[in-house]
Amino acid sequence: MAHALWNYDGACKNIHGHSYRLFITIIGEPLDNEDNPKFGMVLDFKDLKKIAQENIVDVLDHSLVVYKKAEGESLDAVKSMYQKVYSFDFQPTCENLVLYIADILKEKLPSVVNLHKIKLYETATSYAEWAAADNQ
Repeated sequence: MAHALWNYDGACKNIHGHSYRLFITIIGEPLDNEDNPKFGMVLDFKDLKKIAQENIVDVLDHSLVVYKKAEGESLDAVKSMYQKVYSFDFQPTCENLVLYIADILKEKLPSVVNLHKIKLYETATSYAEWAAADNQ
């Protein structure tokens, strides 16, 4: 995903991309029904991956995200040339993106699990983290 930081005072004010890495931790009780093929699982990892893939990765992968205040004739031209250009109501920093992802996951996860933690790596050594315990 690429982004640009509106009104930023450094190089990141320019469009640039990252190979983000997303880590999701959920909590819940393992299924206690021996007749169920998901016996012993809180949630099948395949199901969690599908939720993240469809609602986050497929949407944001190979996209450009900017803050809505960056909109103008130049961005309109970019949007007319490319399909995946999004303007958000927030500055698309890693910190704000992790909050955005948390909101999506809280809505999409099945009620039998709770979102516990998210880590979004922007680079190999830089990440933002969201924890449910800090956001109640």
